Amino acid sequence: MKDLKKSRRKIKFGIAAAVILLVTVIFLSLQIKEITVTGNKKYTSEQIVDLLFKGGWDRNAVFCLFKDRFREHEQIPFVEDYKIVFLSPVKVEVIVYEKSVVGYVSYMGSYLYFDKDGIIVESSSGKLSGIPWITGLKFGHIALHQPLPVENSRIFDEILTLTQLLSTHEIPVDQIQYDSHGYATLFMGDIKVFLGSNDQMNGKISELKDQLPVLGGLSGTLYLDTYDEAETATSYRFVKDK
Repeated sequence: MKDLKKSRRKIKFGIAAAVILLVTVIFLSLQIKEITVTGNKKYTSEQIVDLLFKGGWDRNAVFCLFKDRFREHEQIPFVEDYKIVFLSPVKVEVIVYEKSVVGYVSYMGSYLYFDKDGIIVESSSGKLSGIPWITGLKFGHIALHQPLPVENSRIFDEILTLTQLLSTHEIPVDQIQYDSHGYATLFMGDIKVFLGSNDQMNGKISELKDQLPVLGGLSGTLYLDTYDEAETATSYRFVKDK
């Protein structure tokens, strides 16, 4: 009788071991076949996939889940963090949370990118497409993750307002230059746009958008500092380069 019970226990143990082994094999053989990426603007979806799924094991569903939950995430320039969401055992979504960047300054051969509060969030040896180069600011020693040490910190509010308006109106600029008075000048190829103070900036950028087709192929300076939305007649001028 005892031998029969021992035999049954062995059979049950063997079946349980076989089931566990089978489940383990199935899980280890599950490969992620479909990856979608959302929230990415500074990187293409293909670049994000290449950065996060470098080897065969990275596409294993079990290993990927373990790595995402219990290991430090990959450090990706201009990316605050990311999250991997399993939509099925073979399909995942990578949600990217990018750092907020409004502009960059050049300093000792590097490009330092800052957010809306003037905090340096990234240092790079290359220029990032779509982010304006801010010049004319006077600052001292710069440290990563610290505020850009400028004399007037309110300039960052003006930079944020201006860059948001340019983005809304889909106006690409190469450079935004500020003078000692805090007046802004845009550089767009062969065209310079002197905006002056931050007053009526919404109207100035809207007017610039309307004038872009006329300015195509020209070289010179558009003076929008005299723009006045209360006047019905044109209150600005364009001066061609000689």
